[in-house]
Amino acid sequence: MNTRSIHTIAILVMTLGVSSVALASADTSPKPGGVYQLKPGIYVAKGSDCGAPANAAIRQYDGKGLSTAHTRACKATVRSHKRGSSIYTVDQSCIDAGAGPAPRVIERQQIVVLDALNFTQVIKGDRTAYQYCPVYQLPAELQKAVR
Repeated sequence: MNTRSIHTIAILVMTLGVSSVALASADTSPKPGGVYQLKPGIYVAKGSDCGAPANAAIRQYDGKGLSTAHTRACKATVRSHKRGSSIYTVDQSCIDAGAGPAPRVIERQQIVVLDALNFTQVIKGDRTAYQYCPVYQLPAELQKAVR
């Protein structure tokens, strides 16, 4: 490698240094998909802090359903969804405990997908809007849950 090449590389490193930092912190989680075409991961109720959400404000999307802090292995069965619509009526079946043995329960829900990072969940008339939280913004225990 000649002196000119080394000089060119040095200029590129100095110029792209800020971009390299941005690339290193880029979100590497899975792309949107699954039943709702949402990005898999942790969502919190709008107005909640990703770094310290209350348990009641957390939803975890794994492509199959939306789990809470007190449910797991959730699977949404779509009952109605018009092609091109962002509104899903589903029966969601979950194990009704965060850990240990528990019965599976089914609950009718409406999910309105605004985009791949935002949705509204309607259960028995109660509407809550949720937003995606990047892994690096989550507390350590939630980071472990999505890895």
